[in-house]
Formats: sequence, structure tokens, C-alpha cells
Amino acid sequence: MRYLFTSLLFLTLNLSFGQAKYTKILKSIQENKSAYSSVAQQIWSYAEMGYQEEQSSALLQKTLKAEGFEITTGVAEIPTAFIASYGSGEPVIAVLGEFDALPGLSQKALPYKVSNDAKAGHACGHHLFGTASAAAAIALKKYLIGQNMPGTIRFYGCPAEEGGSGKVYMTRAGLFDDVDIALHWHADSKNSAGIRPALANKSAKFRFYGVSAHAAGAPEKGRSSLDAVEAMNNMVNMMREHTSESTRIHYVITKGGEAPNVVPDFAEVYYYARHSTRNEVVNVFDRIVNAAKGAALGTGTTMEYEMIGGTHELLHNEILQKIVHKNLETVGGYSYTPSEKVFAVKISESLGLVLDTKLTEGVEPYSDKGKAGGSTDVGDVSFAVPTVGLRAATWVPGTPAHSWQAVAAGGTDIGNKGMMVAAKTLALTGMQLLDNPKIIKAAKEEFIKKRGVDFKYIPMLGDRKPALNYRN
Repeated sequence: MRYLFTSLLFLTLNLSFGQAKYTKILKSIQENKSAYSSVAQQIWSYAEMGYQEEQSSALLQKTLKAEGFEITTGVAEIPTAFIASYGSGEPVIAVLGEFDALPGLSQKALPYKVSNDAKAGHACGHHLFGTASAAAAIALKKYLIGQNMPGTIRFYGCPAEEGGSGKVYMTRAGLFDDVDIALHWHADSKNSAGIRPALANKSAKFRFYGVSAHAAGAPEKGRSSLDAVEAMNNMVNMMREHTSESTRIHYVITKGGEAPNVVPDFAEVYYYARHSTRNEVVNVFDRIVNAAKGAALGTGTTMEYEMIGGTHELLHNEILQKIVHKNLETVGGYSYTPSEKVFAVKISESLGLVLDTKLTEGVEPYSDKGKAGGSTDVGDVSFAVPTVGLRAATWVPGTPAHSWQAVAAGGTDIGNKGMMVAAKTLALTGMQLLDNPKIIKAAKEEFIKKRGVDFKYIPMLGDRKPALNYRN
């Protein structure tokens, strides 16, 4: 873009004159590694699922409050959501933080599969995500003080990313309307900051109500809700042949009856529909709803559905993304200690891989052709404000998210080291934005051009209230 060269030139000149003051702030992050690691590992041990993150949210609030941030709790009608703010005036830099865990992935910090007898586990690294983002926000506060400059740093405590769409409610509530730039990151098995798409997503639980009867003695009197679920699933599975190639549909039967000799009068199935564009997700989801209606009609049952979540695709900002990539290269990766390498080798073997630390010690080359692998409620934020992120190697190379291997590494100093890479990269980016209003201006111009001047934000989950009784 025509503003990209000017912005990057301005950034390069500023780096040459401002490297010392940036280095001082980055050094302060490293000096507090032990404290931040303690916070992250405490959240790892809490392993609280979406909208239940009372202890995790409170710990991050306490950490930020101790650094002089003003805390606003219960934002967007979510008890565990909060905003921690420091400073005044423009620019307003937001740093996003997450802290929810995933159900059924309890794991000890060991290189072999063994549960720690908890209900959930941090298999997506959100304990590191929230802590590193808090560390970056604190570093940016110190920079504001040291430079005696105007600006507002906000940490957004974002609950229930894993299917609960917490940031969608925060976006819908207008909490990002006055933000200039939003920064985020995510745990991964490598260091990277290229353009990586995320799929738009819409999810719902479909509930069928039938009539109970003795399955052998009076089957003619029963109307099976489980038959309706199975009929719906069959129709949706046939529908897959007639959807676009990048469409993704997943489901699990969450309730199917209690005993084979009782015709179930209630059954439930939980669906996700994904695509690279939200418009196609809406189209696919409507077809799934019609399949549910047909299944109910054909089985003599009734059906209702509840929206659970819905997210936009990611709107990338190339100007910001190239800056973050450059900063990640500046920060660099890290090396394993001998004991960490032994741990990593065993994890690699469990995945059928040979350990390769190239992208743990270094950074993946920049690319704008990344492949979408999932969905995130950061997508909604990215349609409200120019948004940029990165991925840091907090897991052993090759580890997939949502795996016991991810939980295990996240509970060790391997996770902590990757967290520090992310914190420094976010802080470095934030300092440059505070120093360079021309970058913010150019990023906003790219944002408006890509989003469209007449864009109107419509949440994918409609007007429903936050699902505070939601279980991942």
C-alpha cells in the first residue's frame, strides 16, 4: 500500500534513535520473568473453563492493579471480564488477554499422558496469553511514565474464548469503539507473525423433545428424540457434498438418552459451522437449521436451538503485521536447557516427530498466505479496530493445540520462555505505536479501506445475553 513505505521508513528511523529506551523497557520485562511465570503457572493450575475464570481473572486484576492500573470489572455483563486502564489521552492502545481452559484435557507437566485429576487443562495456552499481555501492558505503562507522554494503555481481560465468544459481547458493548490499535498474540509451537486467517464461526445447541415409552413393550407410543438427532446428523453429513470446499462443520451429541430400553424424550447435539467469510457461515448455518426442522418433522418430535457462539473472520492489517514480524525477529526465540530438551524430545516422540527447534530458536519467514485452522473471537475485535498479533513458541515444535502435549509444555518453563517472547514483542510494538502516530494513521486508513466505509457490525450470535452457564 502507498502508506506502507512511509510508515516503515519512519519506524526504521525511530528504531535507530530509540533503541536504547526500548531496550530498557524490554529488559524490565525479562527482569520480572520469575514473577510473570508464577502468575501464568498459577492460572495453569486453576484451569478454569469459560465464564468460570473467577480466580484467573482476579489474579490478573490484582497484578495490574498493583502496577497502578484502574480496574473496571464485570464489563459487557460478564463477571470475569474486565478492563485495566492506565494513562489518559490518545493514542489508546489495547492489549488483549485470555485465561480460559478447555474441558477434558487435564494433564500434568510431564512428557507422557497422565491426568492431574482436574476437569480442564490449558491446552490452548491462555494462561500464558493473559499473563504475557499483562506484562506487555505494564511495560507500556512504564514507557509512558519514562517518556512523560500522553496515551492510554488498556488491558482487556477476555473470558471464554473457547466457544463462548467473550470478545464478541465486549465488541457488541462498544468497549473498543475509542481504541486506536489492538494487540494480541497466541500460544503455538513456533514463533511466527505472518498473516494467518481465522474462520468465521457460528455454533448452536439443537434440542429435540420426544415421547418416552418402553422400547420393547410399547415402541409405537414413543417418539425418539435421539432418532431426530441422528436424522439431522445424516442430513447435514449429506449436505457436506454440496458446500464450498473451505466449509467446516463439526458436531457432538451431548445428550442421547439414558438406557436402550427407554425411548429418549430428550436429546441434544452441538454444532459448529465455519467458513473463511461470515456470509457463507450464515448460509450454511441456515441450512443446518432447516435440517434440524426436517428431522423433527420426520420423527414426530419438536426442536429448538440456542445460539452458543459466533465470530467474524480476522480482518488483517498488513502495515501492522509487517511491523510485528520485524519486532518478533528483533526479540528472537530462545534455547532449551538440557533438561528441557529431554522433555521436548519425549513430547516429539509422542507425536511421531523428530525434534526440530529451528522455529523455537528463530522466527518463521513472513508470509501473507497462511492457512486458516480455526476461529477466534479476536475476529470481531478486528472489525472494530485495527488489530494485529503474533504466535510464540510455548509448546514443543509440532504440538497441535487442544492436546495433552500442549497442556504439558505450557506447565513448564518452555511455556514461560515463549510467553516472554510474546510479551516483549507486544511491548516493542506498542512503544513504536506510541512514538509514531503516522503508523497508526496509515493502519487506520488500510483498516477502513478493507472493512468498507459503510460497514455495519452485526454480531454473529445476535442479541443473546452472555451464556454465563456455558460449559466449553
